[in-house]
Amino acid sequence: MNAQVISSEPKEISLSITETDIGILYIIQHELLKESNIDFAGVIVKHPLTNECWMRISSNTKPMQEIKKATDSAIKMANDFKQLFNSKIKVN
Repeated sequence: MNAQVISSEPKEISLSITETDIGILYIIQHELLKESNIDFAGVIVKHPLTNECWMRISSNTKPMQEIKKATDSAIKMANDFKQLFNSKIKVN
């Protein structure tokens, strides 16, 4: 996954993200929208042939800090699911 800042303002940021799956970005978007200080979090596939996605976040605080919190939360959730599945599935 590669990310590049398209535009950045104190309370809004736009990112271009390549070499990723849109599903991962939807999870991060979901985590962002659970926060009360997020005004907007959107994800689109810019063009399907280039595998480029754009993400825009508008926040009452610093948007990059909000992205970090959301990704940390998504990683924790994925690890919890992994532990749950591993505890229920017996590997032969």
